[in-house]
Amino acid sequence: MTTSAQLDPVDLLILRELQNNARITNRALAAIVGVAPSTCLDRVARLRSAGVITGAALKVEPAALGRPLQALLFIRVQPHRRELVDPFVRHTLALPETRALFHLTGPDDFLVQVAAAGAADLQRLVLDEFTARPEVALVHTTLIFQWDGGPLLPPDGDG
Repeated sequence: MTTSAQLDPVDLLILRELQNNARITNRALAAIVGVAPSTCLDRVARLRSAGVITGAALKVEPAALGRPLQALLFIRVQPHRRELVDPFVRHTLALPETRALFHLTGPDDFLVQVAAAGAADLQRLVLDEFTARPEVALVHTTLIFQWDGGPLLPPDGDG
């Protein structure tokens, strides 16, 4: 979708509820947003076809999988050329510790969110999987104390 969709207050309520609970039943969603179930179903279908809703994701708690320590790795790749960037991206996405990868502008080229078993595992990951690569010039590590993601909705007044 290249332009912003025109969303009314009911659409925004639907998006907020679905982002907080993608498994909510259509009947419960309709009751919360104050429309008939058939209207709610039509609106959700319209939001999907317009590309506003692009899917539903399963969230997994890293600590439940033995990876309670989360960190952000700010990484510089030098030289920053496609023949080095593409293999770096493939390598990073193949690591089981990688939760998210972002290609950035600014002083750092990449931001990688990782989940590790502990400090020693994070150190191994940084040293063996990142700084050992010849194209990696710098890794700056920041620990995450808490991770919260809220609904992505337009600012108040936009629709």
